[in-house]
Formats: sequence, structure tokens, C-alpha cells
Amino acid sequence: MDLSRLSTDALASFAVFADHLNFTRAAEELHISQPALHVKVRRLGDTLGRPLYTRHGRRLALTPTGEQVARFARDLDARMTAFLADVHGTSPTRVPALAAGEGAYLYLLGGAVRPGIRLINGGRARTLAAVRTGRADLGVAVLDVLPADVAAVPLASYPQTLVMPDGHPLAARPHLTLADLAGASLVVPPPEGPHRITLERALRAAEVPWSLAVEAAGWPLMLHFASLGVGLAVVNGCVPPPPGLTAREIIDLPAVPYYALHLPDRADDPLVTGLLAAVRTSLRSAPCTSRPPSTSTPRPRPSGTS
Repeated sequence: MDLSRLSTDALASFAVFADHLNFTRAAEELHISQPALHVKVRRLGDTLGRPLYTRHGRRLALTPTGEQVARFARDLDARMTAFLADVHGTSPTRVPALAAGEGAYLYLLGGAVRPGIRLINGGRARTLAAVRTGRADLGVAVLDVLPADVAAVPLASYPQTLVMPDGHPLAARPHLTLADLAGASLVVPPPEGPHRITLERALRAAEVPWSLAVEAAGWPLMLHFASLGVGLAVVNGCVPPPPGLTAREIIDLPAVPYYALHLPDRADDPLVTGLLAAVRTSLRSAPCTSRPPSTSTPRPRPSGTS
């Protein structure tokens, strides 16, 4: 390997590409042409002798080596910034970065969002990627499988609830089971979403027939359709029902566990501990109550185990 070809410019460019996983947007941010960025990334991969990303249709994803390179590039940039600040006698400034999904930001993390924090919005996969590559200091996500390469700190667990109009017959019950959903017309997320997959698997295992009312991405749109009477919606218990709707726990669905995610070697990093403290404070003041579900739920298993 010719390490003289491993330029800091190529590493910095790859870190931007890793943020977007899109050559067009990354090239625009770097103010270079898309072909020029392609060349930088290809040559970097050739120098290291490993592929840095894979293509799945139109979607790009970093390989484990790509995640490692992006993490190294950001660490190198941070060290360079600290070195230059030391040379000039100034204090280096590091802006903490928090990654989470739409639901977490809307219903759980509002108190942790403040000026001076860089926010990254994305689903579970994007949140994990942001942590793994060093783009985010801390991530918050729902996990059913614990990653082996990322520290996962339990934050809170919420039951799953059925949201329906106040006058619906099921609203009179203190809690529900999956059997109560038999024949229901449901508002559900798109098929590839983890919530949809988990719900369909549970309904199939319980042999509960149901029909599709409409597919909706995100809790707010699901609640909107439920309020219009389009169908009933199964949502996380941290999602408060708006006026006119009632939520009831489905006791034989597993609880939804939220975790804080960070790189294992950064447990004592002030940026990580500061964000984690802010997240925990926000959860304590959230309108929903974290509690175990009415049925016992197995802890997520580490990845790589059965």
C-alpha cells in the first residue's frame, strides 16, 4: 500500500460523501464536480485496497471499512483543528452532534434540542451510521438487536398502543390484546419500516386478520388519518393522542425500547456525556410515561446471536 497517496484532502472529501451517501449532494457541498468526487473516492478505496461503499439499486451504503475511514477522517479533522487552535493560542470549538428519528425528536427529545447542537435526522439505520462514522456524538434509536460495535445505553421503554376515535367501542376497554384487532382496518407505516415488520409479524403469529386502510410515513400522518376515521393506528406509547382520539395499550405487543448510542471508546467524552445528560432530562419531562408493558418483553439480543 502506497500510504503517500492517502491524502488528507481525499479523507475530508470522503467524510462529506459519507454524510450524504449521495455523490451529487456531496460534490455540491465540496464545490467540486461529481466526477472529481468519484475519482477521489475511487482512488481512496484503491489505495486502501478495500471497497468503501456498496450500491443497492439507487441506494448507497458504507462498508465496514468505509465507516472506519469516515470515522478516522473526522477524528483527523478534529485533531487538526485542535492542533491549529493550540498553535494560534485559541480554544478549539467542538459542536456536539445528536442523531435521532422524527418520532424521537417530536415526542421525546424536545428538551434536549437547543442552539449549539448539530441535529441529524434519520431513521434507525441512518442514526447508527452517523454514530459509527463519527458524524454524531450520540444517537437515539429504537433497537431490537443490539449492535456489537456500538455502546447502547438503555433510556426508556414504552408500550405499544392502539389509537382510535374517542367513541370507538374498543376505547371503553382499559387495555387491549392483538385479538381485539381482528378485522380492523389499520393505518400502518410503509412495508420496509421496522414498526410495520414487527406489527405484521405479531399479527400473523396471533392469527389475527386485518386490512390495510392506508400506508403513512411518520406518527403525525398516522394520527392524522386516524383522526379522519380512515382507520386505527398502532403507535409507540410515547406518542400522545391528539384531542378526539384515545390510546389503549396492546398488552401482548412487545415494549418499544429506546437506546442512546455512542462509540465504545467515547463513554467519558464530555460531548457524549453532556448530550446524554440532556437527553435523560428531556425524557423525564416528556408528556408520556416510560414504564414496562403489561407483559414481559425480552431484552434485545446482541447482533450476531440467535
